[in-house]
Amino acid sequence: MINPSWRRVVLKVGSALIAPENQGCSELYLRPIAEFIRQCRLQGLEVILVSSGSVAAGRHHFNFQHQRVPIALKRAMAAVGQSQMMNFWSRCFDFPCAQVLLTHGDLSDRVRHINIRNTLRRLLDHQILPIVNENDTIATDEIKVGDNDNLAAMVATVANADALIICSDVDGLYTADPNKDANASLIAEVRKIDQHIYGLAGGASSKVGTGGMRTKIEAAEKATAQGIDTLIIDGHKAEAFQCILAGKNPGTIFYGQARPLPAKKHWVRHTLRAKGEIWVDDGCVEALCQQGASLLCSGIVDIQGEFDSGDAVLVRCASGKRKIAKGVSRFSASELFSIKGHHSSDIASCLGYCPAGSNAVIHRSEMMLLERI
Repeated sequence: MINPSWRRVVLKVGSALIAPENQGCSELYLRPIAEFIRQCRLQGLEVILVSSGSVAAGRHHFNFQHQRVPIALKRAMAAVGQSQMMNFWSRCFDFPCAQVLLTHGDLSDRVRHINIRNTLRRLLDHQILPIVNENDTIATDEIKVGDNDNLAAMVATVANADALIICSDVDGLYTADPNKDANASLIAEVRKIDQHIYGLAGGASSKVGTGGMRTKIEAAEKATAQGIDTLIIDGHKAEAFQCILAGKNPGTIFYGQARPLPAKKHWVRHTLRAKGEIWVDDGCVEALCQQGASLLCSGIVDIQGEFDSGDAVLVRCASGKRKIAKGVSRFSASELFSIKGHHSSDIASCLGYCPAGSNAVIHRSEMMLLERI
């Protein structure tokens, strides 16, 4: 269902569509997807393609029969499969394509984050189709996104997209597992993602992909928080893409929030990973949640984890252990151990220095509340 207000769309295609039999890239499902992209461009929509499948596309080149693949071998499969996948996509179009390989580390670093945005914009300005994938050949647990549903949501926010379309192996979100419950019905529209919606998500059903319905809902939550409409459809059905072009909804649409989060706060909440935790007293919790205050060292009672200045941390209530906020710490863990419980005016005497403008441990502009009291 192409909304007339959409100008830029991110389309996510999974491994099960790229290489359904683990025997390299297949045209079985990709031709209708390629035609959909072509039609979108003819209607004036800019398209960014997030394509999984490098490991699945390269696996058949290796004599390895076990289902569980060692990480080093998986990286080698990705290295072979990535070039084959790009070559396959390029043959589907009569316009140029560009490969963009990312890791979570690229997206969480603010400078690289902006560079990604600028690169995507330049490619689109020159009518080149960006094809994004996680850089599986170098990714480690620390810098991996882990699934391309969430990667697609992050790309959609970086690119200021209007819509995110996620191809699944089911029509969308159901009231129950349609494979087990004959009475399960498709939910056409979702206006708020809450625990009930997450409760409807089952596990991963694909043997070649890593994302189930839960990761798709996580992706929808990230995207809709930035005002991006998110649509989950069955990518195996050519008619699903025809419905979208005809202005119809073939799956489940999650509507973007009318008041999106500011870009930096969205980046803090949905992209940065917490490296540690800061535990605060009840008075500090009230100041953060009720008064919109910055986090000061006087309210800190404990610090957990090893982190540096500029790293993201969780803020927890010491009495209830609840997650209160997430933000960027202006001090390292070792520095906070020295100044916790002290007044801000004592920072220089405790540390022997005070970074300019850093009386606040976490400034409110770099903090996202996770809970209000």
